[in-house]
Amino acid sequence: MPTAVRSHAKINLGLGIGAPRSDGFHALTTVYQTLELHDIVTVSAQPSAKTQVRLTSNDARVPTDSRNTAWKMVEQALRSLNRPSEVEIHIDKRLPVQGGLGAGSANAVAALVALETELGTGFRSLITRRLHLAAQVGSDVPLFLIGGAVLGVDRGQEVYPLPDFEPVWCVVATPAIGVSTPQAFRDWDALCASEGLTQEASADKLKELSRAYASAFAGGIPRGRQGTGSSGVLSAGEDLAGPQESALVRTGITSWIANDFETVVFRQHPSLAEIKRLLAAAGTPEAALHASLSGSGSALFGLYLTRGDAEAAQARLQAAGVANHLTRTLPRQLYWDEMLLPATV
Repeated sequence: MPTAVRSHAKINLGLGIGAPRSDGFHALTTVYQTLELHDIVTVSAQPSAKTQVRLTSNDARVPTDSRNTAWKMVEQALRSLNRPSEVEIHIDKRLPVQGGLGAGSANAVAALVALETELGTGFRSLITRRLHLAAQVGSDVPLFLIGGAVLGVDRGQEVYPLPDFEPVWCVVATPAIGVSTPQAFRDWDALCASEGLTQEASADKLKELSRAYASAFAGGIPRGRQGTGSSGVLSAGEDLAGPQESALVRTGITSWIANDFETVVFRQHPSLAEIKRLLAAAGTPEAALHASLSGSGSALFGLYLTRGDAEAAQARLQAAGVANHLTRTLPRQLYWDEMLLPATV
C-alpha cells in the first residue's frame, strides 16, 4: 500500500551570508524553523530488475522528471542501497513551488522517508550517511532530516539541532513576485565588492553569528556524542539543553536576528519591504515577535504570540491583496510524530 508523508515547509528565522568563495558558493549561517504548512508526498515502491521512477503532481509547475528533488533523492537512495525498484511518486502541492519555504527540499526528504517505509529498509540507523545523501541533493535538504529549530552552517547543509521553543503563530505571505536566487546572490556579491567585505572577514562574522544563535537558543553546536531516535533524526547530545519555553521572547533574539538577503532583495523589490512592514506592525498591540524575508524570498513571514495577532496580520495583508497562510511553528518531536499519514489518506 502506498505511503503518504507530510512534507513540511521551513522558514529562515535569520540568515547571514558570507562573501563569495573561490568554489563559487557562499558560506551561510542560518536558523531554520519548520512549520505546520505542508505538501503531501505519496510513494509506492516494489523491487524490480531495474530502477524506474515515475512522478506526478497536481501542480503543472512541478517538474515530473529527474530535475525534481524527490526524484533525485529516490534515485540516489536506491543506488546507494543497491536496491533497484519500481517507484511511483505523487506530490500533492499545497506550498508555493518557489519562494524560500524549502518546499522542493522538503519533498525530497518526504520521498526518502516514504521510500524507506515502503522497502522496509534505509538509512535510519546511519544518520551521517543519510545527511550526506541529502546534501548531495540540495544545500537545505538536510535540515528536513532534523526538523524543529535547526542551525545551518557552511552552505547551509551542515546542520545541528537547536533546543526548540514552544509553537507560535505564523503568517506566511506569498506574493506573486518572483525572486531569482542566483540574481540575489549576484547582487550580494556586488555589495560585498563595493563595501570591501572579504571572504576572511565574512568568515569571522559568520562564526560570531553561529555562536550568538547557539547562545540565544541556550544550546550551542553539539559536540561529542550524538544519538539517533527511532526516526533516524539526530538527537541532541549532552551539550544541548531541553526545550526552551517562549525562547523567542525570553532570549531577546528577535531584537537582532536578521536576513542579509533583505539588503539586496528589497532594493530590487520594494513591495516586499512593504509586506514586511505590514507583517511587523511595529508599535501596535498586534506587533509581530519577528518578521522577515525567508531565504531569498519571495515569501515573508511574521511570528505572533496569539492567534488574534496573527489574524490581524492576515487582515492587513488581505486588504493589500497579498496571498497568505496561517500556520504555526513545528517543534522537532511533533515534526516527526506527524510526518507519516494513516494508510487510508
